[in-house]
Amino acid sequence: MAGAVVAVSRSGVHAFSKADQDAIRLLAGLGVEGDAHLGRTVQHLSRVRRDPAQPNLRQVHLIHAELHEELRAAGFRVGAGDLGENITTRGLDLLGLSTGSLLRIGSDAVVEVTGLRNPCTQIDGFQKGMLAAVVGRDADGAVIRKAGVMGIVRAGGVVRPGDAIGVDAPRGPHRPLERV
Repeated sequence: MAGAVVAVSRSGVHAFSKADQDAIRLLAGLGVEGDAHLGRTVQHLSRVRRDPAQPNLRQVHLIHAELHEELRAAGFRVGAGDLGENITTRGLDLLGLSTGSLLRIGSDAVVEVTGLRNPCTQIDGFQKGMLAAVVGRDADGAVIRKAGVMGIVRAGGVVRPGDAIGVDAPRGPHRPLERV
């Protein structure tokens, strides 16, 4: 399985959307340089309030460009960085990855996938009705979260649009992603 980086984004403040960049630098064990979610411990404000010492399993947020296309077809206005992602991908089944998959991005960066983004009501603040568009149920009634995946930086490096993304699946049986 291989994909590509479509766009990279970051924001130095806790805002819903992130601004597109020409490049971002991933820092091992920390996240995206200059991003409000950079850190070894949790930086998402709601999680800081609960337990500021918990590890930051959400250092990097990745969303597939195919989701943006699906949302636009449903009438939403959305582009790279709008949903708070740091890396927008194409050609990669992010939601189908196994927990612990390693994403080799560009020449140096490695991100370990920790789980699914759990979208909250803030997404409806961005555009009304969008939460229902990115969270659904399958035929068995299980919740489907489509708002991308979260990861931690295992190896740092610069990431740019056009960079290739390779996937190294972890050993053992597939472990479906859960929300983090």
